[in-house]
Amino acid sequence: MDLIKNLQDYVGSRPEKFFKNTLFHSERLLLGLNCLEPGQVQTPHDHSDQDKFYYVVEGQGHFWLGDDQRVVGKGHVVLAPAGVAHGVKNEGSERLTLLVGIAPAP
Repeated sequence: MDLIKNLQDYVGSRPEKFFKNTLFHSERLLLGLNCLEPGQVQTPHDHSDQDKFYYVVEGQGHFWLGDDQRVVGKGHVVLAPAGVAHGVKNEGSERLTLLVGIAPAP
């Protein structure tokens, strides 16, 4: 397994749904890149036994975290604790690129 990767090699887009690409996957961690074009959304959902984080690489996202909603941009980290509904929408005019980490289900 290649232990060093360049995020730009994993960026992509799909017109019908946001783009996902896996960088690393093991029994203990999944690290991926999500790319949302303007108007695309990852609908709110939850993981009952998994914490998840989003790091905003580029762009700006409207995040749902339970009853809270926030708009954050490049350089921010968003934590979605296990059991908390979370999602994101790109309401901006440029691509939203997110580095996403989650522990696979036990």
